[in-house]
Amino acid sequence: MTTIRGARERARTEVTAAIKDEARRQLAAEGAARLSLRAVARELGMVSSALYRYFPSRDDLLTALIIDAYDAVGSAAEQALATGDFAASAAPASSGPADAAESAKSVESSADPHEPVDHVGRWTAVCAAVRAWALAHPHEYALIYGSPVPGYSAPQLTVAPASRVALTLISVAQDAHRAGGITLPALSDELRPEAERLTARFDFGLPPEVVAALVASWAELFGLLSFEVFGQFNDLVEARDELFAQATRRLAHNVGLPEAGARAAGRAAGTVPGGVAGS
Repeated sequence: MTTIRGARERARTEVTAAIKDEARRQLAAEGAARLSLRAVARELGMVSSALYRYFPSRDDLLTALIIDAYDAVGSAAEQALATGDFAASAAPASSGPADAAESAKSVESSADPHEPVDHVGRWTAVCAAVRAWALAHPHEYALIYGSPVPGYSAPQLTVAPASRVALTLISVAQDAHRAGGITLPALSDELRPEAERLTARFDFGLPPEVVAALVASWAELFGLLSFEVFGQFNDLVEARDELFAQATRRLAHNVGLPEAGARAAGRAAGTVPGGVAGS
């Protein structure tokens, strides 16, 4: 019985994957608004009633695709942060162009465990990984960051996957703040009540100034990506790697992340006391 159950589960997994693959092909060809369960079933040689056993409605299929897309870009962001080498070198990190993966690693490794972490490099690593995913999967990016699908309302279960990129960026700011190296961004009196409301609601352990800057930087990041993915830079911006590298580095500074490489250089020159965060 266990063998039969296992075979059925494998078969269901394979059919589910085939349905989603065909749906993604239709997204690329027709757009999310024209996604049709009947068309998916027809292309797979299934009767509609059989497909409904996997996805009872178009919205259920859309939700599955949306969650997959959010999880994919979130995983790319988290992996970039987990696998990068971000110990600060004695020279400031370069902001020059490179491919999306390599430009993320802005500093060299240091054998000294007391060297400060390059929080700006960590931030730009996440941003570069998100960009690489978006450019490689433009139709899935459009599904989650493009125009809303008419008649579709995303359920609550999409919220956690949708938060993964933002939480990864927030973790960079949290680490810098815990290390005492974050510089509080400017915050107007008019915006402070909203920043304090968000700070109390989400309890990230960050000052209101940083929370407000994170919200703005998150929106600016995806605005920049959308311009590139959706073609607004066509026939306008040629040096897109360079533009993205500089823009995301500026976003890191807007959040208040410190230039660890510059501090390391100062210590090497004897001008910055070792271990003084934020100097």
